[in-house]
Amino acid sequence: MNLSRKNLSGLAASASLTVPGEDIFNLPEKVLQFGTGVLLRGLPDFFIDKANNKGIFNGRILVVKSTNQGGTDAFGNQDGLYTVCVRGIDNGKAVSENHVVSAVSRVLSAANDWEEILLAASNPDMQVVISNTTEVGIALVKDNIHANPPASFPGKLLSFLYHRFKFFHADPAKGMVIIPTELVPDNGDKLLAITLELAHQHGLEISFLDWLENANYFCNSLVDRIVPGKMNDQQQAQIEATLGYKDELMIMSESYALWAIQANHPRVAEILSFVKDERGIIIAPSIGKFRELKLRLLNGSHTFSCGLAFLAGFETVREAMDDLDFSTFIQRLMQQEIIPAMVNDQVTEEEANNFANAVIDRYRNQNIEHKWLSITTQYSSKMALRNIKIICDYDARFSRPATAMSLGFAAHILFMKGTEKTDGKFYGQRNGKEYLINDDHAALYANVWQQHDISAIVKRILSNESLWGTDLDQLHGFSEDVISWLQLLTEQPAANVLKYAVEQINEPVNEK
Repeated sequence: MNLSRKNLSGLAASASLTVPGEDIFNLPEKVLQFGTGVLLRGLPDFFIDKANNKGIFNGRILVVKSTNQGGTDAFGNQDGLYTVCVRGIDNGKAVSENHVVSAVSRVLSAANDWEEILLAASNPDMQVVISNTTEVGIALVKDNIHANPPASFPGKLLSFLYHRFKFFHADPAKGMVIIPTELVPDNGDKLLAITLELAHQHGLEISFLDWLENANYFCNSLVDRIVPGKMNDQQQAQIEATLGYKDELMIMSESYALWAIQANHPRVAEILSFVKDERGIIIAPSIGKFRELKLRLLNGSHTFSCGLAFLAGFETVREAMDDLDFSTFIQRLMQQEIIPAMVNDQVTEEEANNFANAVIDRYRNQNIEHKWLSITTQYSSKMALRNIKIICDYDARFSRPATAMSLGFAAHILFMKGTEKTDGKFYGQRNGKEYLINDDHAALYANVWQQHDISAIVKRILSNESLWGTDLDQLHGFSEDVISWLQLLTEQPAANVLKYAVEQINEPVNEK
């Protein structure tokens, strides 16, 4: 049996399977969504569906497929239905749930159905725009908003809003709440600035510019959920056999979820009623602290650990978390080094510890295959963005280096020791086997490793302000600590060094 509207009555709702009622299909379209990706389907669409099932939001989603890759047949064949299989750990307890999501009403192609998409601008029930068009989607490019369709996402959005403005005669009550989820800081502010610039370039009337800026709410947002997407054939077959139906659009998601939306106007919260009773969605006047928590504790701990974990022989995060030494290392890295360095007036110690505990649960998820080598992609840039500030903040507070951070940085330098091959790419070696160093600065590291001893290598890399934006060689004892760890890593197996390091990580001293 294939998943579809007509077959829903044959599915038995249970503790492990949530099935929508027939009345869901009569709900109006309230959301226009740009993108069909698994993150959107596994996070905002999932939350909207949960709210609909509770009788809260009572609106469905018109999805716009912007790319030419693939088609919309699977959504049509399944009446927009798909299954989200939630697997993970929440507060130390295993989570295994399956949800038939019915929030998507239609999926239209921007290339083939643009006139129909614009027709939706005249729908008085439309209230929300959601997007995830990748980071390059929020960019100002030369575009024609009167084309069929416009080339860029901001062009398509502006065209839709302009049609809505004209149809409803500039009615301020018909403005939209617009929430980009692209991983770009201040994504809502940037999208508004781009649409305003495009409107100016097209010579649109002043009254529209005023309506665009004042009747619509462009919200910065941050999304955080691992949605690997389609499972392998064996996993999917097992779940389909258990549930009793086939689903071409079935995806897996971790149990943890965060959607932080920046807004302080009461109208936004009123429209986004799906936020009610949902702990994973937060509307706040500022979402900076949520970005900081994610950047330092989730992304930052990944980057401090990935080189060390890979060199120690671990292939995946899940595998590493099964090792007592590594799991102890990453917990102490967060709890005894990152958190003491980051707590301030905006982020409390309790908030940071709660977030760190959730990160540990996520790392221990047995259903997510997250490869360390993949995490090392653009390793040096990630280190600069995620960890340099916290290294400097720790130094400023305690006037000494942090043990786990220093080891993580030393492992980074060793991982980046590469040799250029005939294909123009750089490769390192682990236990006699080559691995690809996928980093724009690989040549720089290779050059340093060819010319200097350990001490000089570390000092030259740490003092490179073009990499880090500061001279890390000036921090209290940081160079000496990194040199010591790098020397050990070149003399002993990384797993042995990891075990030794766990014994050395202590609580930070008092602030100076």
